[in-house]
Amino acid sequence: MTPNRSSPAAAARAAVAAAANVTRGLEHALLNSVTDPGGKPDGRRQRWEKHKVARRSELTDGTIRAVRELGADVGMDGIAAHIGMSKTVLYRYFTDKNDLAVATAVRFFESTLLPRLTEAITDDVDEYTLTRTVVGVYVNAVADEPNLYKFALTGAPSSVATADSEKLVAQLMTNVLVIRMTERDADTSGAEVWSNALVGAIQRAVDWWMTERSIPVADLIDYLTMLSWSTIVGIAAVNGSREAFIAQPPPLPDAVDHTPAHTTGGAAGENR
Repeated sequence: MTPNRSSPAAAARAAVAAAANVTRGLEHALLNSVTDPGGKPDGRRQRWEKHKVARRSELTDGTIRAVRELGADVGMDGIAAHIGMSKTVLYRYFTDKNDLAVATAVRFFESTLLPRLTEAITDDVDEYTLTRTVVGVYVNAVADEPNLYKFALTGAPSSVATADSEKLVAQLMTNVLVIRMTERDADTSGAEVWSNALVGAIQRAVDWWMTERSIPVADLIDYLTMLSWSTIVGIAAVNGSREAFIAQPPPLPDAVDHTPAHTTGGAAGENR
C-alpha cells in the first residue's frame, strides 16, 4: 500500500459520512416544502422550525410502525388512524403521501442502512470484501423490511422517493470510486455514470427479487457482487480511461471446459 493511499475501510467510512450529509440535506429540503403558516417574527419562526422538525420525526416514526403492522399499501387515512390523529394534521407536516414516503426512505437510510454499513466496515477489509459487504448489507436491510421497502421506495405515487433513495446510495458509491481512483491517479470523469448505473441495476434487481423471491437471498447477494466487482475490475483495468477502453476493449475470455477429466487408466479400464 502506498503511503498516501487510505485503507478500503477509511474510504468507505468517508463515503458513508458523505451519504449521511446527503440524507440531512434531503430532509432539510423536505422541511422547507412544508408551508409556514403566516409571516412570523424570527423568534416564532425558529420555534416553528424546531417544532416542525420534531413533529415530522415523530410522525415519520409513527408511519413506519403503521406500515410494518398494516402493510405497504396503507393509505394516509390508515396511517393517521394508526398514529391517533386526523389526516388533516398529518397533511400539516407532509405535503402528500409522496412527501411522507420520501421522509420514510430517508429515515430508513439514517436509522437502518447507514448504521449497518458503519458497523460492517472493519479495518482489515479488502476492496472485494468491502464490495460484497456493502451489497450484502443493502440486500439484507431491505429483505428484513419488505413492507417498509415497498412503501418508501417503490410504492410512492411518483418516482420521487425511488429517485431520492437511489441518489443516496449512488452518492455513497460515487464517493468510494472517486476516493479510490484519485489515489490511483485514475480518470474519475465517469464516476457518477458508473455509480448511478450500478445502483440503478442493483435497485431494479432488488425490486424484482422482493416481488418474485425466486432465488435465496444469499444467491442474490452473490450475483450482485459478481456484477459490481466485475464492473469495478474492468474500470480499474483501464485506469478509468474511456479512450483506452474504446480503443482496445477487453475480449471475452475463452469458454471454460467444465467436462470432468478422465484418467488414462480409467479410460483403458472402461474399454476392457
